[in-house]
Amino acid sequence: MAPPAAPNAAIAARSRNSPLAGGVDAIVSDPIKVDIWSDIACPWCFIGKRKFETALETFSNGGREVEVEVEFHSFELAPDTPVDFDGSEIDFLVKHKQMSPEQVAPMLEHVAGIARNVGLAYDFSALRHTNTVKAHQLLHFAKAHGKQLELKERLLSAYFEQGRHVGRDEDLADLAEEVGLDRAKALSALATDEFLPAVKADKEQAIAYGIQGVPFFVIDGKYGVSGAQDPAAFVEVLETAWSARS
Repeated sequence: MAPPAAPNAAIAARSRNSPLAGGVDAIVSDPIKVDIWSDIACPWCFIGKRKFETALETFSNGGREVEVEVEFHSFELAPDTPVDFDGSEIDFLVKHKQMSPEQVAPMLEHVAGIARNVGLAYDFSALRHTNTVKAHQLLHFAKAHGKQLELKERLLSAYFEQGRHVGRDEDLADLAEEVGLDRAKALSALATDEFLPAVKADKEQAIAYGIQGVPFFVIDGKYGVSGAQDPAAFVEVLETAWSARS
Protein backbone atom coordinates (compact mmCIF):
# COMPACT_ATOMS: atom_id res chain seq x y z
CA MET A 1 0.00 0.00 0.00
CA ALA A 2 2.50 2.57 -1.20
CA PRO A 3 1.61 6.27 -1.51
CA PRO A 4 0.26 7.30 -4.90
CA ALA A 5 2.80 7.89 -7.62
CA ALA A 6 3.38 11.16 -9.43
CA PRO A 7 1.39 11.90 -12.62
CA ASN A 8 2.66 10.18 -15.73
CA ALA A 9 3.36 11.99 -18.96
CA ALA A 10 1.28 11.17 -22.02
CA ILE A 11 1.24 7.40 -22.21
CA ALA A 12 2.15 5.36 -25.26
CA ALA A 13 -1.08 3.54 -25.87
CA ARG A 14 -3.34 2.59 -28.70
CA SER A 15 -6.09 5.21 -28.74
CA ARG A 16 -9.66 4.50 -29.62
CA ASN A 17 -11.17 6.67 -32.40
CA SER A 18 -9.62 10.12 -32.34
CA PRO A 19 -11.83 12.75 -30.64
CA LEU A 20 -11.20 14.90 -33.70
CA ALA A 21 -12.44 12.30 -36.15
CA GLY A 22 -15.94 13.69 -36.52
CA GLY A 23 -15.06 17.28 -37.40
CA VAL A 24 -15.96 20.49 -35.56
CA ASP A 25 -19.39 19.32 -34.40
CA ALA A 26 -17.85 16.21 -32.85
CA ILE A 27 -15.30 18.35 -31.01
CA VAL A 28 -18.11 20.24 -29.29
CA SER A 29 -20.46 17.34 -28.59
CA ASP A 30 -18.21 14.33 -27.97
CA PRO A 31 -17.52 13.84 -24.27
CA ILE A 32 -14.04 13.67 -22.85
CA LYS A 33 -13.64 9.98 -22.05
CA VAL A 34 -12.00 9.04 -18.76
CA ASP A 35 -11.19 5.36 -18.27
CA ILE A 36 -10.25 4.45 -14.71
CA TRP A 37 -8.53 1.22 -13.75
CA SER A 38 -9.06 0.43 -10.08
CA ASP A 39 -9.75 -2.30 -7.56
CA ILE A 40 -12.43 -2.49 -4.88
CA ALA A 41 -9.78 -3.51 -2.34
CA CYS A 42 -7.57 -0.49 -3.06
CA PRO A 43 -7.83 2.30 -0.45
CA TRP A 44 -6.14 4.79 -2.77
CA CYS A 45 -8.77 4.05 -5.44
CA PHE A 46 -11.62 5.36 -3.27
CA ILE A 47 -9.54 8.37 -2.24
CA GLY A 48 -8.57 8.97 -5.87
CA LYS A 49 -12.22 8.73 -6.91
CA ARG A 50 -13.15 11.50 -4.49
CA LYS A 51 -10.28 13.72 -5.60
CA PHE A 52 -11.15 13.18 -9.25
CA GLU A 53 -14.79 14.05 -8.55
CA THR A 54 -13.64 17.30 -6.96
CA ALA A 55 -11.57 17.99 -10.08
CA LEU A 56 -14.61 17.33 -12.28
CA GLU A 57 -16.61 19.92 -10.35
CA THR A 58 -13.85 22.49 -10.88
CA PHE A 59 -13.49 21.62 -14.55
CA SER A 60 -17.25 21.63 -15.18
CA ASN A 61 -17.64 25.03 -13.52
CA GLY A 62 -15.22 26.55 -16.01
CA GLY A 63 -17.90 27.34 -18.58
CA ARG A 64 -16.89 24.62 -21.05
CA GLU A 65 -19.56 23.03 -23.21
CA VAL A 66 -18.25 19.51 -22.89
CA GLU A 67 -19.31 16.43 -20.99
CA VAL A 68 -16.98 14.02 -19.23
CA GLU A 69 -17.80 10.33 -19.57
CA VAL A 70 -16.32 8.09 -16.86
CA GLU A 71 -15.93 4.33 -17.14
CA PHE A 72 -14.33 2.03 -14.58
CA HIS A 73 -12.16 -0.94 -15.53
CA SER A 74 -11.04 -4.03 -13.66
CA PHE A 75 -7.67 -4.41 -11.97
CA GLU A 76 -7.00 -7.03 -9.30
CA LEU A 77 -4.24 -6.10 -6.88
CA ALA A 78 -4.22 -9.50 -5.15
CA PRO A 79 -5.99 -12.08 -7.34
CA ASP A 80 -4.74 -14.92 -5.16
CA THR A 81 -6.73 -13.69 -2.14
CA PRO A 82 -9.31 -16.23 -0.94
CA VAL A 83 -12.98 -15.26 -0.94
CA ASP A 84 -13.09 -15.66 2.83
CA PHE A 85 -9.74 -14.46 4.12
CA ASP A 86 -9.22 -15.58 7.71
CA GLY A 87 -7.81 -12.55 9.45
CA SER A 88 -7.80 -8.78 9.75
CA GLU A 89 -6.50 -6.14 7.37
CA ILE A 90 -3.32 -6.05 9.43
CA ASP A 91 -2.98 -9.83 9.09
CA PHE A 92 -3.43 -9.58 5.34
CA LEU A 93 -0.83 -6.86 4.87
CA VAL A 94 1.66 -8.60 7.14
CA LYS A 95 1.35 -11.66 4.90
CA HIS A 96 0.94 -9.93 1.54
CA LYS A 97 3.45 -7.11 2.00
CA GLN A 98 5.78 -9.00 4.33
CA MET A 99 5.65 -6.17 6.85
CA SER A 100 5.48 -6.30 10.62
CA PRO A 101 2.26 -5.41 12.51
CA GLU A 102 4.17 -2.49 14.04
CA GLN A 103 4.75 -1.13 10.53
CA VAL A 104 1.23 -1.80 9.24
CA ALA A 105 -0.82 -0.20 12.03
CA PRO A 106 0.51 3.40 11.63
CA MET A 107 0.37 3.04 7.85
CA LEU A 108 -3.33 2.22 8.02
CA GLU A 109 -3.96 5.17 10.31
CA HIS A 110 -2.13 7.42 7.86
CA VAL A 111 -4.31 6.23 5.00
CA ALA A 112 -7.46 6.57 7.10
CA GLY A 113 -6.45 10.15 7.86
CA ILE A 114 -6.09 10.97 4.18
CA ALA A 115 -9.48 9.36 3.58
CA ARG A 116 -11.05 11.54 6.27
CA ASN A 117 -9.67 14.61 4.54
CA VAL A 118 -11.78 13.80 1.47
CA GLY A 119 -14.90 12.89 3.45
CA LEU A 120 -14.47 9.11 3.72
CA ALA A 121 -14.77 7.12 6.96
CA TYR A 122 -12.48 4.11 6.55
CA ASP A 123 -12.94 1.38 9.15
CA PHE A 124 -10.01 -0.99 8.76
CA SER A 125 -10.98 -2.87 11.93
CA ALA A 126 -14.27 -3.99 10.31
CA LEU A 127 -12.91 -4.54 6.78
CA ARG A 128 -13.41 -8.06 5.41
CA HIS A 129 -10.63 -8.90 2.99
CA THR A 130 -11.73 -10.96 0.00
CA ASN A 131 -11.12 -11.80 -3.62
CA THR A 132 -12.54 -9.05 -5.86
CA VAL A 133 -12.98 -10.81 -9.21
CA LYS A 134 -16.72 -11.28 -8.62
CA ALA A 135 -17.12 -7.61 -7.67
CA HIS A 136 -15.46 -6.68 -10.96
CA GLN A 137 -17.83 -8.96 -12.83
CA LEU A 138 -20.75 -7.25 -11.12
CA LEU A 139 -19.42 -3.85 -12.18
CA HIS A 140 -19.52 -4.99 -15.80
CA PHE A 141 -23.07 -6.25 -15.25
CA ALA A 142 -23.95 -2.84 -13.81
CA LYS A 143 -22.36 -1.08 -16.79
CA ALA A 144 -24.55 -3.12 -19.13
CA HIS A 145 -27.57 -1.80 -17.23
CA GLY A 146 -26.46 1.83 -16.89
CA LYS A 147 -25.58 1.64 -13.18
CA GLN A 148 -21.80 1.22 -13.09
CA LEU A 149 -20.98 4.51 -11.37
CA GLU A 150 -23.59 3.95 -8.68
CA LEU A 151 -22.41 0.42 -8.01
CA LYS A 152 -18.73 1.42 -7.91
CA GLU A 153 -19.48 3.92 -5.17
CA ARG A 154 -21.63 1.39 -3.32
CA LEU A 155 -18.99 -1.33 -3.41
CA LEU A 156 -16.19 0.93 -2.20
CA SER A 157 -18.27 2.32 0.64
CA ALA A 158 -19.47 -1.14 1.62
CA TYR A 159 -15.92 -2.45 1.72
CA PHE A 160 -13.98 0.37 3.35
CA GLU A 161 -16.62 2.07 5.50
CA GLN A 162 -19.21 -0.56 6.43
CA GLY A 163 -17.42 -3.90 6.77
CA ARG A 164 -19.65 -5.55 4.17
CA HIS A 165 -18.52 -8.67 2.31
CA VAL A 166 -17.92 -7.92 -1.39
CA GLY A 167 -16.64 -11.30 -2.54
CA ARG A 168 -19.61 -13.64 -2.30
CA ASP A 169 -22.39 -13.85 -4.88
CA GLU A 170 -25.28 -13.41 -2.45
CA ASP A 171 -23.73 -10.40 -0.73
CA LEU A 172 -22.88 -8.78 -4.05
CA ALA A 173 -26.41 -9.34 -5.32
CA ASP A 174 -27.70 -7.54 -2.22
CA LEU A 175 -25.49 -4.54 -3.01
CA ALA A 176 -26.60 -4.60 -6.64
CA GLU A 177 -30.22 -4.44 -5.55
CA GLU A 178 -29.43 -1.47 -3.30
CA VAL A 179 -28.49 0.61 -6.36
CA GLY A 180 -31.57 -0.41 -8.33
CA LEU A 181 -30.31 -3.46 -10.22
CA ASP A 182 -32.31 -6.65 -10.58
CA ARG A 183 -31.04 -8.94 -7.84
CA ALA A 184 -31.97 -12.21 -9.56
CA LYS A 185 -30.33 -11.18 -12.82
CA ALA A 186 -27.21 -10.01 -10.99
CA LEU A 187 -27.02 -13.31 -9.12
CA SER A 188 -27.42 -15.27 -12.37
CA ALA A 189 -24.66 -13.26 -14.07
CA LEU A 190 -22.33 -13.93 -11.15
CA ALA A 191 -23.17 -17.64 -10.95
CA THR A 192 -22.41 -18.16 -14.65
CA ASP A 193 -19.35 -15.86 -14.78
CA GLU A 194 -21.07 -14.07 -17.65
CA PHE A 195 -18.83 -11.02 -17.40
CA LEU A 196 -15.56 -12.75 -16.55
CA PRO A 197 -14.30 -12.29 -20.15
CA ALA A 198 -14.88 -8.54 -19.79
CA VAL A 199 -12.82 -8.51 -16.59
CA LYS A 200 -10.01 -10.35 -18.35
CA ALA A 201 -10.19 -7.91 -21.29
CA ASP A 202 -9.76 -4.98 -18.90
CA LYS A 203 -6.71 -6.63 -17.37
CA GLU A 204 -5.22 -7.23 -20.81
CA GLN A 205 -5.77 -3.58 -21.75
CA ALA A 206 -4.05 -2.53 -18.54
CA ILE A 207 -1.03 -4.62 -19.53
CA ALA A 208 -1.06 -3.04 -22.99
CA TYR A 209 -1.04 0.42 -21.40
CA GLY A 210 1.76 -0.56 -19.04
CA ILE A 211 -0.38 -0.03 -15.93
CA GLN A 212 1.27 -1.59 -12.89
CA GLY A 213 -0.72 0.00 -10.08
CA VAL A 214 -4.05 1.66 -9.42
CA PRO A 215 -5.85 3.95 -9.54
CA PHE A 216 -4.82 4.80 -13.07
CA PHE A 217 -6.72 7.34 -15.16
CA VAL A 218 -6.58 7.45 -18.97
CA ILE A 219 -8.04 10.64 -20.46
CA ASP A 220 -9.21 10.56 -24.08
CA GLY A 221 -6.98 7.54 -24.70
CA LYS A 222 -3.95 9.86 -24.70
CA TYR A 223 -3.05 11.11 -21.25
CA GLY A 224 -2.36 9.04 -18.16
CA VAL A 225 -2.42 9.95 -14.48
CA SER A 226 -1.26 7.44 -11.89
CA GLY A 227 -2.37 7.52 -8.29
CA ALA A 228 -4.73 9.49 -6.05
CA GLN A 229 -3.42 12.86 -7.14
CA ASP A 230 -4.63 16.21 -5.88
CA PRO A 231 -7.61 17.60 -7.82
CA ALA A 232 -5.42 20.25 -9.46
CA ALA A 233 -3.41 17.54 -11.25
CA PHE A 234 -6.58 16.06 -12.73
CA VAL A 235 -7.88 19.48 -13.74
CA GLU A 236 -4.62 20.16 -15.54
CA VAL A 237 -4.91 16.98 -17.61
CA LEU A 238 -8.59 17.61 -18.38
CA GLU A 239 -7.65 21.14 -19.51
CA THR A 240 -4.94 19.66 -21.75
CA ALA A 241 -7.40 17.20 -23.29
CA TRP A 242 -9.91 20.00 -23.83
CA SER A 243 -7.30 22.30 -25.39
CA ALA A 244 -6.23 19.53 -27.77
CA ARG A 245 -9.71 19.63 -29.28
CA SER A 246 -9.59 23.37 -30.04
